[in-house]
Amino acid sequence: MIKDKKYIPFFIGLAIAVGIFIGGKLNFADDSNRLFSSNNKKDKLNRLIDFIDYEYLEEVNTDSIVDVTVNGILDNLDPHSVYIPKSDMKRVAENMKGDFVGIGISFLDHNGFITVIKTIENGPSEKAGIKGGDRIVMANGDSLNGYRFSDEQLINKLKGPIDTDVVLKVYRKGEPELLEFTVTRDLVPIKSVDAAYMLTERLGYIKINRFAESTYKEFKKELKKLKGLGANELALDLRDNPGGFLNIAEQIVDEFLEDDKLILYTKNKRGTIEKSFATRKGDFEKGHVYVLIDENSASASEIVAGALQDNDKGTIIGRRSYGKGLVQREMELGDGSAVRLTVSRYYTPTGRSIQRAYKKGSKDYYDDYANRISSGELVDAEKIKVADSLKFTTPKGKIVYGGGGIIPDVFVALDRSMQNKTISFLLRRGLVRNFVFEELEKDRKVYDTILRDDFISDFKISDDLVFAFQDYINKKRNLDITFVAYHEEVKQYLKAELAEQLYGFGAFHEVVNKKDVMIDEVVKLSLN
Repeated sequence: MIKDKKYIPFFIGLAIAVGIFIGGKLNFADDSNRLFSSNNKKDKLNRLIDFIDYEYLEEVNTDSIVDVTVNGILDNLDPHSVYIPKSDMKRVAENMKGDFVGIGISFLDHNGFITVIKTIENGPSEKAGIKGGDRIVMANGDSLNGYRFSDEQLINKLKGPIDTDVVLKVYRKGEPELLEFTVTRDLVPIKSVDAAYMLTERLGYIKINRFAESTYKEFKKELKKLKGLGANELALDLRDNPGGFLNIAEQIVDEFLEDDKLILYTKNKRGTIEKSFATRKGDFEKGHVYVLIDENSASASEIVAGALQDNDKGTIIGRRSYGKGLVQREMELGDGSAVRLTVSRYYTPTGRSIQRAYKKGSKDYYDDYANRISSGELVDAEKIKVADSLKFTTPKGKIVYGGGGIIPDVFVALDRSMQNKTISFLLRRGLVRNFVFEELEKDRKVYDTILRDDFISDFKISDDLVFAFQDYINKKRNLDITFVAYHEEVKQYLKAELAEQLYGFGAFHEVVNKKDVMIDEVVKLSLN
């Protein structure tokens, strides 16, 4: 206790000075939950929100103002620092975790019935005996029949804590009474490996749609299966893969690179460099790998492609990748929301940064795709712009470039027939899926004796089915579309969706890949 009050200002000043000295010695670089000291800029924002809360004439949702403010701040940083509102956090977390608790069905709202398209392989519903075509009429005594539910509302009725039961009453075509199933909720995978199968006797194929927590385990499982089938070469399809967790990309690269090879390094604002090297593990170090990329392959996809290219491992095939070389870390904001803040830049083993310029703003940055189309670079490799100042050399003397994406070793032009906007629209809206489901409902037994491989190789879609689909979308969906110019492409996607609903994992891509020019190029290179 200080008895003489005249010394109080001195001791307060001393305490502040000591606090500043100690604070300057502490390293908060890796703790996103720390408390930051206040300053005039932060006080200004806090006061403004308080003024609006307590003094403004009308009631205002200040939460929405804060959201707008946070987004405005992040918009002025870089295109990849983003705000995740509380309402989106659960969905985002599940997607990147790679699973959620549920009953394991793919469904649609069909004439007021919650109708199962297919059950997820080895999921809770499949184990309980539910089949594609079943209509879920009741869940735990609540009627679901005749109501129009959003997907989110329905999921909430079927979801619950893990290892809890939901009693479903189901209408099944041909059965005289409702069937009852008790389904025990469990972890249901959100697959990040879309397909894995043999393209030739020695060439395996794996398609990855994102790099989630579960991706490496999925990849490793499928790689082991393919090796058991005789694969000593692998086509790793990263087209349209927007990225994900950096460490998952590193683990996948490690399967191909020999011990102690540099995978990448990162550098933050303080100049701190962290390097990642291949370890002793790796099941495909001796096999040849072909990495398929396109203009939508970004972030972790580019880490994989760049690491293999710079180590002279395998062949990169396709078109110049997206060009995202920034690393984000998710930081909680204390109210259930979070930001993914750019904290460092990554470099490929030769020292390349493949991040595209973003100083002109986000709009210019995201307009790049349209610019690539107009420049002709998606159909002509000569139109890809490179800078000699960003030229690098691999250990074996191959020239590679930084400054905006990974340029493939073998260029494959965009196949415009497979990039039809109308077909993309129909797929995105679920119209192909819904039509195929209705066709299957007419008589599923027709396909009972057709084996998967026979269907994919030999089954033909009739012209009549294409015209029936055209009538379906025009009459039932009030559209005006004809398939004269891309009749064969429609056939292919109808067959692919039919295969997916009948046979499940990977069947869609097996069908679509039959006429994929990039796959054809990989097979050709493998055979030479």
